[in-house]
Amino acid sequence: MTQDLFRQDAYLRETPATIVAITGQGVILDRTVFYPLGGGQAGDAGALVLANGDKVVIADTRKVKDGEGLPTSDIGHLPAPGQEDLLELLQPGDQVVARVAWDRRHRLMRFHTTTHLLCHLVPHLVNGCSITPDYARLDFNMTGPLDKDALTDGIARLVAGAHPVEVGAISDAELDANPALVKSMSVQPPRGTGSVRTIRIVGVDGPLDFQPCGGTHVANTSEIGGVVVTKIEKKSASTRRVVLGFA
Repeated sequence: MTQDLFRQDAYLRETPATIVAITGQGVILDRTVFYPLGGGQAGDAGALVLANGDKVVIADTRKVKDGEGLPTSDIGHLPAPGQEDLLELLQPGDQVVARVAWDRRHRLMRFHTTTHLLCHLVPHLVNGCSITPDYARLDFNMTGPLDKDALTDGIARLVAGAHPVEVGAISDAELDANPALVKSMSVQPPRGTGSVRTIRIVGVDGPLDFQPCGGTHVANTSEIGGVVVTKIEKKSASTRRVVLGFA
């Protein structure tokens, strides 16, 4: 099982690690700072730095699927094309440093936290989500109109409010007793371990947003900086899409 260090500390940029396996699903490490694609958030990119200083460029990170004798809790680091010679030199047991592409990751963190602010501003269930380094979007299950300028102003106000963003956890039983905490219709939080990771954005009179989430986030809304609503689309009779971009 890959130890997912990013869940405890999204600001950890690198870690020493040991290669567990090299498969068609990527390089498997015993521990990593790389977030795998999931929950609408893109997988991390970066590099594995070898003992001799060479670097295997990682283009994407994915959760391992069934097959090849690997547990689905493992994380595959997918090398960019053209590195076959380097990969042939690697073997299980080798020591590397897993180093995430920080600027790209930080953009993902800023966008992901902004989508939670958007859930506060638009109190409807979400039926689709995509968070990339260049834009983010949420699809809301609703029929009424949305105002692009009003949402942009609302985001700016919440960013300027410098609200702390806290990582926590609740039990499976607590989540079962409070199903309204799940705001996504398309992505359900993982269960089975007895604990569900949560993100809470702290407000003056209570949480601005509180929901299960496994993604990476900034520690304070002030760190988001300038984010604007670039587009609002009517995707169907019951879906309104809000697209975010950096100002």
